[in-house]
Amino acid sequence: MATVTNVCFHGVGTPRRDLEPGEADYWIGRDAFLGILDELAGRPGVRISFDDGNASDVEIALPALVERGMTATFFLLAGRLDDAGSVHRDRVRALAAGGMPIGSHGMDHRSWRGLTADESRVELGEARDVLSEVSGTQVVEAALPLGRYDRGVLSELRRRGYDRVYTSDQSDARPDAWLQPRFSVRRHDTAATVHERILRARPFVQRAERRVAQLVKSLR
Repeated sequence: MATVTNVCFHGVGTPRRDLEPGEADYWIGRDAFLGILDELAGRPGVRISFDDGNASDVEIALPALVERGMTATFFLLAGRLDDAGSVHRDRVRALAAGGMPIGSHGMDHRSWRGLTADESRVELGEARDVLSEVSGTQVVEAALPLGRYDRGVLSELRRRGYDRVYTSDQSDARPDAWLQPRFSVRRHDTAATVHERILRARPFVQRAERRVAQLVKSLR
């Protein structure tokens, strides 16, 4: 069966806000980003996404994607819109107008595991409503903050009618699967390391181990 490879970026260039602990590992330099984008260009089995709604989504990523005729899904944080270093509301429509789907990463970049009913309403419901209104599009996909999930999180996302949900489980995915694992680009990655670490075909045993790990998380 054919598979797709989901590649996720976070921040590009120099951050303009205080980063959370460990977040710097997922920021990449502009030149390295452009090189990796060139490596991914022209590969029909690759899907690209961006998490966290950093200002670099619009300032660096959007023009680079348009120049190469590529698209990516931008998973924005509704609670950070207009914050320093984050995407401003008036630029969200620029992403959508550029042909980039908008997805939800929640409200406040917190794990969705163990949420109360009110917290779930805000993170999975209100955040999506805000992003739909701001972008002028229907937001139907979500990316799990911090890559954390369990059976309860997935059940609630299904109940709320999300068409597709993205994880950080570092394995290939079936094109039509509801749950989509992704590979995250990290600080020291280059076009060469992305080719070797992400794009290169992996042994069957390694693929199977990663799928089992994903199954365990979805059932706990």
